[in-house]
Amino acid sequence: MAKRTTHRSTAGKKLYAVRDSGGQFKDIQTYERAHRADLARKSKAEKTAGAKKTAKKAVKAVAKKAVAKKAVAKKTVKKAVKKVATKSVKKTAKKR
Repeated sequence: MAKRTTHRSTAGKKLYAVRDSGGQFKDIQTYERAHRADLARKSKAEKTAGAKKTAKKAVKAVAKKAVAKKAVAKKTVKKAVKKVATKSVKKTAKKR
């Protein structure tokens, strides 16, 4: 970002002036507008922190789903084993 120098307007408002490489004024805006724009913009550090946070949330959600699926799979396997065991017990009981 270009360095800004401060000035005052005739009305007394604070101004920010940006100069180009030739020393000419490239942009002049009031401090109020420039400051508001600065607050609205995020820095690189804030963006990467936000991206990391989002990635962590996504990983947690996927892990949570995998654990839930695993639990459901375990339950269905247990039910199937129980069902087969009871069937085999009933068959052996009929044979006797």
